[in-house]
Formats: sequence, C-alpha cells, structure tokens
Amino acid sequence: MTEHQAPLQKIVQDLPELEGDEVLLKVRASGVCHSDLHFWEGGYDLGDNQEMNLSDRGVKLPLTMGHEIVGELVALGPEAQGLALGESYLVYPWLGCGTCDTCAKDQENLCPNAPRALGIFTPGGYAQYVVVPRAKYCLTLGDLDPAEAAPLACSGVTTYSALKKFGDDIRDTPVVILGAGGLGHMALRVIRALGGKGAVFVDLDEAKRTAVLEAGALAAIDGNAPDADEQIKAATGGGALLVLDLVGAEATINLGLAAARKGVRIVVVGLFGGQLKIPTVYFPIRAMAVIGSYVGNLNELSELLELAKSGKLSLAPVTRRPLQDANDALMDLKDGKVIGRVVLTP
Repeated sequence: MTEHQAPLQKIVQDLPELEGDEVLLKVRASGVCHSDLHFWEGGYDLGDNQEMNLSDRGVKLPLTMGHEIVGELVALGPEAQGLALGESYLVYPWLGCGTCDTCAKDQENLCPNAPRALGIFTPGGYAQYVVVPRAKYCLTLGDLDPAEAAPLACSGVTTYSALKKFGDDIRDTPVVILGAGGLGHMALRVIRALGGKGAVFVDLDEAKRTAVLEAGALAAIDGNAPDADEQIKAATGGGALLVLDLVGAEATINLGLAAARKGVRIVVVGLFGGQLKIPTVYFPIRAMAVIGSYVGNLNELSELLELAKSGKLSLAPVTRRPLQDANDALMDLKDGKVIGRVVLTP
C-alpha cells in the first residue's frame, strides 16, 4: 500500500540480510482480514465526526499488508534456533517492543511502547517472502492446510481470546454474536472446540445469516428487524448474558445492551467505530461489564493451534486467491461480497 484508499501496488525488493534471531519465510498463505481494510482506509471512526488516523499511531507508508501468515522457513539469522529449514510455520504477528515488562510476560499484543505488528507497522504477508523478527513467533504447523490455518493468526486468536473472557459460562449459556462474517464463523468453531452451548447470531446480511445457520448456529437474527432485541431475548431464553460484538459499531453494541439481562458481559472486538453513550449508573444497576479485547497473545495462539492440530477445532474452508488478486480481494471485502475468509496464495 503506497497511500490510503488507493489501489495496492506491486513493488520488487531485494531479500534482506538477516540479523540476530530473524528468520525468513517463503509465504505459503496470507489471509485478507477486515483489519487490513481498516488499515487501507487509513483510520477509525471515533464518533462525533472524529477520526483516529493511522499516521498518528506511527504507521508509515509504503507498507506491505497481511498479518495472517503461514510460510516455509528458507533462511535463519545467525542467532536463530529451534526451527527447521523447509518446515511450514504459522506466524504470530502481534509484536511489541520486545523489551518492556508487558512483552516479557508474552503479552506483546498489549505493548504500551512501540508496536511492531507484521502487516501493520512492519512488512507483512502480501508478498512472496516475509521476515519474522524472532524465531519464537513461528509455530509449527504440522499437517494443517496452510491456507485454512492462516486465519488462526488473527480471526482465530482474536475470537479465542475474546471467548476466553467469558470463562466456563459458555458451556451452559449461548453466546450472542454480533456479526456473521469470517470472524463469526471462526467464533462458532471455537465455541464448539471449547465445549460451548452454541451461538445466536445477528447480522444485516441474509446470505451471511443463512451461512451461519447452515454451519450450526442456534439462531440468526436480522439486526435491522424492529424487534431484533426481543428476538434475541427469545432465542437466549430471557436475554443475553454473553455478547461478542465482532462489528464494534454504535448500532451493534446498543442492540446488545437492549437485548441484555442483568449481569451481561459484552466483549467488543470489532473496529467499525462510533461512540457508546450510556448512563454510568447502569453499570452497577444492571451489574454489567463492557470489555475490549485486542487480538490475542502468543500463548493463546499456541493453545488455539494445538486445538486445531488435535482435531478439536475444525478449520473453516477458505477461498484461495493468487497474490496478484490482493487488491480485488480487499475491494470485495469492502463491498461485502465475501462470505467466510479469503486467503492469498503467492
């Protein structure tokens, strides 16, 4: 990407000389994610005509997007250990400064200093090769299909980390999931892998509602329906207690609140934008919690990958597209033409 909201450009660069613990992977698969679309747009809607510009967060162009990466190891830096040439690895992309207390606890996704996430702050996977700063961020893929496994690095670990915030309650309480796109399908599979009761979906798109019903959702509700909140209450047996907002818009979080019973926990993942305006007294009176969840940490991705390798987590089929279709794939996502997940295969 050479500028925001402009077509992606092909750039040819020399392969870098590896230093320290760096490793070089030949990309086998790179997912096309809604985060890529926000990145392409150049900012986030903060409501009241306010916007957070990515340049203010330290994003510098040109930059290669793509953070859901599987690659084959082709070279190691002089200090890199523990990896095998020719093996395929799933890459953990949510990197921080690597030196602060937060990063030392393997919580790099929450680093307060200098985020270095692949495909956002440093070159990512919309390419033939990618440099990973440290060998520990490469997780052995095993026999998993590279294209199907790539989304675990974002949609997978994002939904897994968010659902873990509900604890064991997902075993006997349905999760209301706002958004039935690629993240929604992944969340449904993660709920199954964790032994959850199931999910009630809300989405504006009829095709996406049909798709999640076919995938095993308990119910799929039109978010535009005038009685959507009442339909959610009926589908959950009296009101939502666990809400996963994969959209993150004013309309979705407000619908979640309208459909909730006392004690609700709402975990917000989506970045659509807007503002939440709510009387503070509602928090104690309704005994409710609104929690943000930002992707996931390295340990969580490792746990999720093991669930997939064990067969407990079934990977969703994906639509494969060649690397040269990256711009078209991104625009299809922008136009709402994508059901499930698109993965580029260089």
